[in-house]
Amino acid sequence: MITVRPSHERGPADLGWLKSQHTFSFGSYHDPKHMGVSDLRVINDDVVIPGKGFAPHSHQDMEILSYVKSGMIEHKDSMGNIEQLPPGEFQLMSAGTGVTHSEYNPSDTEMLKFLQIWIMPNQHGIKPQYQQKKFPDTKGIQLILSPDGRDGSLTVHQDMTLHQLRLEPQDEAEYALAADRTLYIHVVSGEIEVQNTVLKAGDGATIKRDEAQDGIVFKALETSEALLFDLV
Repeated sequence: MITVRPSHERGPADLGWLKSQHTFSFGSYHDPKHMGVSDLRVINDDVVIPGKGFAPHSHQDMEILSYVKSGMIEHKDSMGNIEQLPPGEFQLMSAGTGVTHSEYNPSDTEMLKFLQIWIMPNQHGIKPQYQQKKFPDTKGIQLILSPDGRDGSLTVHQDMTLHQLRLEPQDEAEYALAADRTLYIHVVSGEIEVQNTVLKAGDGATIKRDEAQDGIVFKALETSEALLFDLV
């Protein structure tokens, strides 16, 4: 079973320096039908103009993942981290007992386009943590987040995994989803067919495994990238 969240139905935000599309309710955008999927609470598709960004602000007890599509993030936080996040890298910040951070576009000319993703943790009051990694440009399915940091993945404080899906035109990949789990796909770029449904860039979908189904098959109609969230 598949339930699609079309890109054009996402909640918009325009602050001048920031334009965003919210997959789930966030800030001034509220829709009780779209409050998240399981512990996946936020997917914001953000565009930040040159020289602007998010001023220092605080979070607590949230797993905050950033993924740059183009441009660069300049990150500073109260843990002492001063980092730059280029395209293709993942940054995971576990806010725990509390962390203050800022995220800026340091370029004078280039727009910053990135995904901001929030995952609710299953542990509260932990010591804040920062992780950042560039993963190999693997075709097919690549593990990015896991609860135990296996296979070089980033460690997330929740019973979930995140995989990156990269496919060339007409390539296929199969994902084995347990019967008691939910998969959420967010298409970053391209077009992907799954369960007789075509998903385009910005689209998302919640997928439940049919009992008779061995796995979920993804087929790229063009060069494509997506994020696969395996959730309870």
